Amino acid sequence: MVIPVHDVNPARRTPWVTYALVLANILVFLFTPGMTGSVTGDGGLAQMCDLQAFLDRWAAVPQELLQHRMPRLVPTGDTGVGPQGPGCVVAPPGYDKSPELSVLTAMFLHGGWLHLLGNMLFLWIFGNNVEDRLGHLRYLLFYGVCGYAATYGFALLNAGSGAPLIGASGAIAGVLGAYLVLYPKARVWVLVPFLIFLPLRLPAWVVLGLWFVLQAFYSAGQGVSDAGTVAYVAHVAGFAVGALLAWPLRPGTPPPPPPRGALFGRRARPPW
Repeated sequence: MVIPVHDVNPARRTPWVTYALVLANILVFLFTPGMTGSVTGDGGLAQMCDLQAFLDRWAAVPQELLQHRMPRLVPTGDTGVGPQGPGCVVAPPGYDKSPELSVLTAMFLHGGWLHLLGNMLFLWIFGNNVEDRLGHLRYLLFYGVCGYAATYGFALLNAGSGAPLIGASGAIAGVLGAYLVLYPKARVWVLVPFLIFLPLRLPAWVVLGLWFVLQAFYSAGQGVSDAGTVAYVAHVAGFAVGALLAWPLRPGTPPPPPPRGALFGRRARPPW
């Protein structure tokens, strides 16, 4: 899997919405209860229960989205000792939860630093040009639509799942789909892990096309959201919706600048 680090495709205007989304995701992560353990590496049972209760309240859960009802018991954030030893206390929910609104809040939640930083890296690199093409308000609406489509797409294929689904991956996948449609020939600097990290400059259609193929391949058997796994189905759904929404804008999209200078990690030679 290649790691993108920069694209050669300057934007005409400041991507304020992309900046705001990145900042919002980071702030929500830092203030998420129970995340201290993921940052310092010393999280205990109390932090785990606190985090689980927070996610059950604010994350999107397929069963709740499709059945539109809360479970009888949810974690309270407290710890206790039961017949099987220490664990998290569960009780009837003491709050009202809107499943539809939980899709939005779940888009700003992440399960760890790698999850957060990976998503923000892709959003930072590819979001500015999509925002530049759509405009600030349309881009924000586009981002939300892709996120909702990704979450409900996952829920429809995993209707019996009670595990919380979190992350901005589905919405960002929509941004990647739009970028591929609008700027397929834009050059992207990537790092390829081959003994060492080898820098290459590849067309966007190669980088993002490979990313989508891998997500589609993994989704065939791993489209789940349990801890330690990835909701690949949501990535595929978000990417497809983003590409479809961006398709009508292709004719009027200015092409990226022609590649100059270094190519595939080396300085390109002049033709003379």
